[in-house]
Amino acid sequence: MADGAAPLRVMVFLHSFEPGGVERVALRLCGAWGRDPGIDLKLVMGREAGAMRDEAPAHVPRLVIPEPFPTAAWETIWLCIVLWRMIRAHRPDVLFAAGNSYSIVAVVMTLLFGRRCPPVVLKLSNDLERRDLPQPIRWIYHRWLRIQGRRLQRFTGLAGPMRAEIARFMAVDDARIAVIEDPALTLADVAALAALGDARQTGPGRRYVAVGRLAAQKNFGLAITAFARAAGPDDTLTIVGEGGARPALERQVASLGLAGRVQLPGHGAVPPALAAADVFLLSSDYEGVPAVVIEALASGLPVVATDCAVSMRGLIGAWGSVVPVGDAAALAAAMVAQPALTPAQRAAAATAMQAFTVERAATAYATLFRAAALLPKA
Repeated sequence: MADGAAPLRVMVFLHSFEPGGVERVALRLCGAWGRDPGIDLKLVMGREAGAMRDEAPAHVPRLVIPEPFPTAAWETIWLCIVLWRMIRAHRPDVLFAAGNSYSIVAVVMTLLFGRRCPPVVLKLSNDLERRDLPQPIRWIYHRWLRIQGRRLQRFTGLAGPMRAEIARFMAVDDARIAVIEDPALTLADVAALAALGDARQTGPGRRYVAVGRLAAQKNFGLAITAFARAAGPDDTLTIVGEGGARPALERQVASLGLAGRVQLPGHGAVPPALAAADVFLLSSDYEGVPAVVIEALASGLPVVATDCAVSMRGLIGAWGSVVPVGDAAALAAAMVAQPALTPAQRAAAATAMQAFTVERAATAYATLFRAAALLPKA
């Protein structure tokens, strides 16, 4: 910040503290920006409920309007109302939309405020092609992406391959796109996770682990099916997370006779789950750059993943396997064939994951915010 210059007023908005990779990364970035004397940061929350509330940085002001009634089922509409009021009250210079799921809120703000709307920086956190959608819905989704490209000002991808994807599907020129690697970890996290890999002990069977919301996107049913095909008698699968798909997954586990070998412990800390595993599984239908894959690689785990994002093959590299989306047979075969990483491979993976740190990303985003704040009004 130049001497005498006022801090840049940045506003971040989140639905709640319910567990999610986008929200966890946003909270970590807020922690870093809140310590930047050049940034006056406000965090707008639709609701303060959720298991990640303790992860919210205490030094960052939180703006909340008490719910007039439970708003979880209408969280996007409620967040639009709250954010509209907070923008009017605090007049930020820049809005940060933390992931794809917040793009509709950002677009609504541009419609409500018109030329008076602060410029929006949207972090693209998910795949844009969405091959999982049936063709008529996919066509509509791609039209929606182009609306975002027209209404919003700046877009960030989480890895290099996303730049071309953003330009193609959102119809924006390269000058409006930045690549800022997914800030999934701190440098201290990288070191701590690497130590887990060095201390990891093997057991009598192979221990597979998956992490994420129990939701359709993550397709944990595919992981369970593949495990049923691939697993030896002493092998186990642990799926860490919570969500609406739990009853269906529990029925699937029971129907396959896997009770006791497939565990669904609910939401929990990721590092202990990685420490107690031999292979990380990602069975998603679509993703951006999953933070849990970065954590797994930093911890020295090989990753077996579906080809659910344009960046997946480049991220995993020589430290795992990538198979077609939805292919249980290919996923099972890769699970069986995947070897453990050597000490040299673990060290190389941990070093590579240092690119995905909050320290690097927070500085890059701050620079991008300052540039966005100088944009002429449309």
